[in-house]
Amino acid sequence: MLAEHIKSIRKKKGLTQEKLARLADISNNTLVKIEMGMAKEPTITTITKIADALEVSIDMLVGRIKKKG
Repeated sequence: MLAEHIKSIRKKKGLTQEKLARLADISNNTLVKIEMGMAKEPTITTITKIADALEVSIDMLVGRIKKKG
């Protein structure tokens, strides 16, 4: 679920994995593993960095809420 949400939001914003990794200040390898579902429990710090880079809430990133409008 997390993997799909990150990938979907990233693509809607027109970002490559490399660009998002740079914006989030995480390694590209980490982002690839998360998007592939290989990182089963990424840290809250990593999730926060990704959410901030994508300009969405953590709740939206993990699928707890849907984007309005």
